[in-house]
Amino acid sequence: MHPTTHLLLGWAVANSANLERRDRAVVTLAGVLPDADALGVLAGKDWFSEYHHVITHNIGVALLAGLAVLVFSRRRFTAAALVLLSFHLHLFGDLLGSRGPDGYQWPIPYLLPFSDAWQLAWDGQWALNAWPNVAITIALLGLTLYWAWKRGFSPMEIVSRTLDQAVVVALRRRFGTP
Repeated sequence: MHPTTHLLLGWAVANSANLERRDRAVVTLAGVLPDADALGVLAGKDWFSEYHHVITHNIGVALLAGLAVLVFSRRRFTAAALVLLSFHLHLFGDLLGSRGPDGYQWPIPYLLPFSDAWQLAWDGQWALNAWPNVAITIALLGLTLYWAWKRGFSPMEIVSRTLDQAVVVALRRRFGTP
């Protein structure tokens, strides 16, 4: 799935509980954390091809993220559980719909760093630009905009409170106050 889809899915998970701004941001960002290994593209196409879906797409990184949130979050157990859910939904989304244009599927070495014996892959994986990914993204975008209009905050709060309020004000001017 596209990183935008992962971000919106993480935001949906973050909004499944009554979390404060900081904890919502952490849960949301956990949904895109596995794609940190995609930054390897800066080191070159070969590095990216070799290590994307390897370095951060595994249980080791998930456990580190969950532990960090457990230690530093305000609603420790709720936020840590949602971080783990958001992270694993990313992996599930990649398993479903991240096949490359050449048909290559990046297997996910889920048990790293403990073992590389188990590689997750699914032969029915659809392409990154396939209609199911587009439909999921559109649905999540609609939900995100609805919640921003209704609840008064959007994923933009991660970047800037001013930008967040600009989004909410624009939605409420367009669709009225809830």
